Amino acid sequence: MPKETFGEFEHRVMLTILQLGGEAYSVPIVLELEERTGREVAQAAVFIVLQRLEKKGLLTSRMDDHAVGETGRVRRYFKPTAAAMERLKESRRAYNRLWEGLDAVLEMSSE
Repeated sequence: MPKETFGEFEHRVMLTILQLGGEAYSVPIVLELEERTGREVAQAAVFIVLQRLEKKGLLTSRMDDHAVGETGRVRRYFKPTAAAMERLKESRRAYNRLWEGLDAVLEMSSE
């Protein structure tokens, strides 16, 4: 049976959470994704992915105890589980294997 993998956007969200220190809520995730990819990202899309990853057991979440700003909204922080970290490590190994030997091909294509 094939190993579970991340979808492309799931992968980006997971890596962004790690870039933000291993725990984050949706707004900083969106801003960091936009900064790093140079593309606009919908906050709703990020939140849907966060919920999906949590249902899969790849994220845990906690509610912040303090209301935030004038809206009084509470932030939900997401953190990768050990299973998610293992999946990310395997994904990185797989991508590294796929990239092996392609430097020359990439250099030739830019000439």
